[in-house]
Amino acid sequence: MSLHEDAVLVLKAYDSGHDGQGELRQTYLDHLAAYEDGMWKACDAGHLTASALVVDPERGRVLLTLHRKLGMWLQMGGHCEPGDATVAAAALREATEESGITGLTLLPGGPVRLDRHAIPAPCHWHLDVQYAALAPAGSVEEISDESLDLRWYAYDEVAGVADASVVRLLENTLARL
Repeated sequence: MSLHEDAVLVLKAYDSGHDGQGELRQTYLDHLAAYEDGMWKACDAGHLTASALVVDPERGRVLLTLHRKLGMWLQMGGHCEPGDATVAAAALREATEESGITGLTLLPGGPVRLDRHAIPAPCHWHLDVQYAALAPAGSVEEISDESLDLRWYAYDEVAGVADASVVRLLENTLARL
């Protein structure tokens, strides 16, 4: 199965019954139907990305990255790569690479949220499939080349440092936990 086919199956199975997520899910499915290259950065109309909010439920905190290009505190994530077998694998790879934490596991149940956002050219649109990743006990983060900083935030601190999309991702993650 191709990554494109996996994305279609993931999106069809996604529980989109809240927050206008059903309409957004259909936008993603329409995009993949219209663009065979809709998974890749080279797609001029935009492309799917995969991300994961790294959470430490035992300590009530999340790990955010200060994104090098955007200068914002965000969840870990980015572009799918040819070696990614699934969208979930892409999200887990990105979270592991950007956090430096080995042994992350995705929260069961598939994506936690979808978020479509405009970005500077040449990419134009990211259609982000967002997961949550559980940090193992005693994990230690390590800043990657893609981040200016990494920092753990208590759940109630996130709204003070991150934008509304990260806050909604955290809310959906906490509801799933």
